[in-house]
Amino acid sequence: MQVPKPTDADRERFRSLVPEDPRVEVKPMFGNLGAFVNGNMFMGLFGSSVGVKLPPEDSERLLQVEGSGPFGPAERPMGGYVSLPPECEPDRAEEWIVRSLDYVAAMPPKKRK
Repeated sequence: MQVPKPTDADRERFRSLVPEDPRVEVKPMFGNLGAFVNGNMFMGLFGSSVGVKLPPEDSERLLQVEGSGPFGPAERPMGGYVSLPPECEPDRAEEWIVRSLDYVAAMPPKKRK
């Protein structure tokens, strides 16, 4: 499985979509980026694809939007994450990203090993 590398423009777009929230931390992940709250990833970059973790009912709603789909490698997409449509406007993306942040922030903090 080859991991796609994001371009500088992909990284810049991702960072521009990350909410300005003191709880949020952006970290590199396998050559891509992830946005975390309480140690849990709520938003990720995989090549040029931006994915968000959502509750099942919101995931189903987002999957109905043209251009959205599974997030991560085609052979093994990440469970619970959905890719935003590539041409998703920032205002529309923000709605899904805020839902994702709220959903993941309510989860127990990830314990460090």
